[in-house]
Amino acid sequence: MPLLTVDELTVTFGGRGRKDVRAVNGVSFSVDQGQVVGLVGESGCGKSVTSLALMGLLPAKGVTLGGRAELDGTDLLKISPSKMRDLRGRDMAMIFQDPLSSLNPVVPIGVQVTEILQRHRGLKGEAARKEAAHLLDRVGIPDPDRRLKEYPHQLSGGMRQRALIAMAVACAPRLLIADEPTTALDVTIQAQILELLKELVDQEGTALLMITHDLGVVAGLCDQVNVLYAGKVVESAGRRELFAHPTHPYTHGLLGSIPRLDAPRGEPLHPIRGSINDQIAWADGCAFAPRCDRYEMECLTGTPELTEPRAAGHRARCANPVLATTEVPA
Repeated sequence: MPLLTVDELTVTFGGRGRKDVRAVNGVSFSVDQGQVVGLVGESGCGKSVTSLALMGLLPAKGVTLGGRAELDGTDLLKISPSKMRDLRGRDMAMIFQDPLSSLNPVVPIGVQVTEILQRHRGLKGEAARKEAAHLLDRVGIPDPDRRLKEYPHQLSGGMRQRALIAMAVACAPRLLIADEPTTALDVTIQAQILELLKELVDQEGTALLMITHDLGVVAGLCDQVNVLYAGKVVESAGRRELFAHPTHPYTHGLLGSIPRLDAPRGEPLHPIRGSINDQIAWADGCAFAPRCDRYEMECLTGTPELTEPRAAGHRARCANPVLATTEVPA
C-alpha cells in the first residue's frame, strides 16, 4: 500500500462576484516509502497548489477541496486543523520554494529549528540546541553553532535552503514535499541540494514528492514522473520510459525545447508555441489543444481519458499521442 495516495484531487478558488477558478482538476498519483515522485509542468499548471492542499496550507475561506489525499490511511483533506498541526513536521514536511520568504527574518535560525524539536520531539534547552546544531551540520552548513545565532539575511541562498531542509527533516518525516527547492540557486549549489535530498531518501526511506519545472532535476532524482497541464495529469510514467518515449505532445514539447550537448551545432530548439493561458476548459476537450501541433477534431470531444497507448504503466491523456520512434526528440 502506498504511503501517500491522491485520488481525483480538486482545488477551486472562488469569491463573491468572481468566477470560480479550478486550479487543480482531478489529480491522482501515489508515492511509496523510499520513492521519489515528480510533479512536472509550467508555472500555473497546479503543482504548488497541489502541495499546499496536501499540507493543509490553503486559506480556509474561498477555497473548495474535493477528492481524497490519504497519508497512510488518514485523509488529509478531512482531518481537523489541530490534527493536521500534529502531522505537519512530524509525519510530513515541506521544503518551500523561496527560503528567504519562508524563514522568519527577525528570528535567529536556531530558534526556528528548535521550535520544531520542542513541538514534536519534546526537546528543550541545551538538548534542543545540540540537536539543532547536529541538523545544520548534517545538511552541510559549516560552523553550525555560530549559524544558530544568525538571522536568515546573514546566510547565503544555499545555506538558507539547507536550513529549511534541516527544519523539514528534524523529525524524520515519512513524507517530504519539495516545492522547487533549487529554483533560486546557482548550478553547483543545486547539485549539492539534490544530492542531499537523495541521501535523505536512501538513508531514511523517506517518500519524496518533488515539484519542479526543471526536467534536469527530474532526470537525476525521480523514479516516477507525473506531467501536469492546466490542473490535470496528462502523462505518467517511470523516469526512463518517459524520457525515452514521451507520448503526450506536451511532454514531447517540453523535452524538445531543452538544449542538448549532443545536438549538432546550430540546430534550432522547438519551443511550445503560445502560453499556459492559451487553453480551453477540460470539459470541452483537451486543454492543450490550442497549442498542440497534433491537434485534431477528436481533441474537442470532451475530456480525454488516461490510457496506455504505448506500454503498460505509461499513461497519457491524448487522442493523438506521439508513438512513432522517429518523433522522439533528438
